[in-house]
Amino acid sequence: MKLKIISKGIYKELSRVYKKFDVSDDGEVCLAIGGDGTFIRAANEFNGPILPIRSEEKDSTGYYADSSLKDINFITDSLLKKEYTIEDLGKKVEVDYNGNKYYGVNEILFRNLQEEVYFRVYYDENGKRNRLYEYSLSGDGFLVTSAIGSTAYNRTAGGPIILDKSVMCLTFLSLENPLTNSIILRKNEVLHVEIEKGRGTLNYDGILIGQLGKGDSFDIKLSNKNVKIIKLKKQNEEFSEKLSRIVKSKMN
Repeated sequence: MKLKIISKGIYKELSRVYKKFDVSDDGEVCLAIGGDGTFIRAANEFNGPILPIRSEEKDSTGYYADSSLKDINFITDSLLKKEYTIEDLGKKVEVDYNGNKYYGVNEILFRNLQEEVYFRVYYDENGKRNRLYEYSLSGDGFLVTSAIGSTAYNRTAGGPIILDKSVMCLTFLSLENPLTNSIILRKNEVLHVEIEKGRGTLNYDGILIGQLGKGDSFDIKLSNKNVKIIKLKKQNEEFSEKLSRIVKSKMN
């Protein structure tokens, strides 16, 4: 088995991996060693299955990592013995702007620049465009996430944690409106956003797509690009354990 390694830092524990495996950029499996940011980077750069491994730094929560670097012997043995499964973690979110498509693992984010931004939101279903709200919305912007990124920025912005892999979620940021609840969208729905006033930035996973202003528009939908994750057979954290680690990381 060939491995690709994407790592937050240089760790002595990885010496065993280099001894046991052929490590190269065209690996069949990617080891993402670090925290959630490292995992997102791996999911953006690598199309195959990813094994997230926590690097144990205080700022590395590693929500999707069932294992840490201290388990490196167990990890390498499990990979050599093929004692693992490959699972679909969920789908990336696609944004279409100016004819170009970008894919967010954590979220698609539209954020205001300095002053609040005004925008209209529609959704397309079965070829028909409908207004999500019949009036303009204003505030700091919004983010759209799938189940994968719902525990990250979406959660801290007050959005829900999503367990359904077939939906995406729209969460508003400091919206000047009586209706500020997050909205769960079905898998076949497409969001269409038109900017009416002010300026903002459009980003995916912290990567700038461009600055938008009055008259600009873009579409967001759940893509057909899956993120695949390696699950070691004898080391699977339960949902409650992952949430507990998030809470503990915020208390330190």
